[in-house]
Amino acid sequence: MNPVPRYEIHRPVLRDEVVRLLSGLPGRTLVDGTVGLGGHAEALLEATEDTRVVGIDRDEAALAHTRRRLAPFADRILLIHGDYRDIASHLDVSGIDRVDGLLLDVGVSSLQLDDPQRGFSFRSDGPLDMRMDRSCGRSASNWIAAAAETEIADVLWKYGEERYARRIARAIVRTRGRRPIETTADLRRIVHGAVPSRYFGQAIDPATRTFQAIRIAINDELTALRRGLEAGFGVLETGGILVVISFHSLEDRIVKSFLREKEASCVCPHDLPECVCDKQVEVELLTRKPIVPGVEEVEENPRARSAKLRAAKKVV
Repeated sequence: MNPVPRYEIHRPVLRDEVVRLLSGLPGRTLVDGTVGLGGHAEALLEATEDTRVVGIDRDEAALAHTRRRLAPFADRILLIHGDYRDIASHLDVSGIDRVDGLLLDVGVSSLQLDDPQRGFSFRSDGPLDMRMDRSCGRSASNWIAAAAETEIADVLWKYGEERYARRIARAIVRTRGRRPIETTADLRRIVHGAVPSRYFGQAIDPATRTFQAIRIAINDELTALRRGLEAGFGVLETGGILVVISFHSLEDRIVKSFLREKEASCVCPHDLPECVCDKQVEVELLTRKPIVPGVEEVEENPRARSAKLRAAKKVV
């Protein structure tokens, strides 16, 4: 019996909310900047008969699945291998200058987490890679082999909010002096050996924050988000809708700050007696508070539990 394709069991997070926000733009062009396995794109294509979707993703493996999944919509879907921070150049090459809706579902995908060969998860042993785009960049094992102890500690603290960052960094450097750190099991053992015993028995594995932090650093995810928001907003038509789903407090903070700045009517220093910046209000917030998955969705898909959706309408 052939295994069920990944895209047939994939359930996109907050699918109904995304469709509600973006499917009211019939006959328009929407961009899914992190198309992944195509769940959101499929739902949007099914919701209307004339919407066109441009799907961008850094992961060629995900795009291969998505091409098969979205084959019935071949005349209304364009898939691009690339980084959403470069959305303007991707669209320009495709002959598109403005779009009517933009979706960013940021973070790691189920396809990446579930494949031991990708190295994103310690649940199964595999090569310590962690690259979303395996055609470029350094793998996690190569970064660990070369990074200074202070750099490793800084990454674990900044991106993982790991309280034992220095201890773990010290253990990594000590271990790599004896042998290469090449697999997810190698790194997990190091973390387990570095943290105090009281760190065990909690809701998450002691290695979770370390893996998350290194993944974010390897893929430069937070810089990609900042630049992607600016670039995406730049190609969004007036009246267009921006929807962002994040899974980490650092990501959500960036999105929230970006939208607040776009919503502000003044960005002058507080000590100025009057406004001199002539700043325009650029967005209307559609979500004052983030939309989060309901109990039923989290029970069906536990990975959705930390998702937060924020949306805004471009007004100038």
